[in-house]
Amino acid sequence: GYTDNVGNPASNLKLSAARAGSTVAALVARGADAARLEGEGFGDQFPVADIATAEGRQRNCRIDVRVTAK
Repeated sequence: GYTDNVGNPASNLKLSAARAGSTVAALVARGADAARLEGEGFGDQFPVADIATAEGRQRNCRIDVRVTAK
């Protein structure tokens, strides 16, 4: 989970971890094996868009999913 760069960095890190946890919970509710999932929050690290624009900040508030094994 990720956030934009607005606000307190510690709060953003906590928010991004909660965002990741909610995603994991939603996948488990849809039948995914919880033992095979891991959620992690990165706060405002690793932006994918311009942090100087509202559109860019919105794009940085996201969840990325990485599949490492079937």
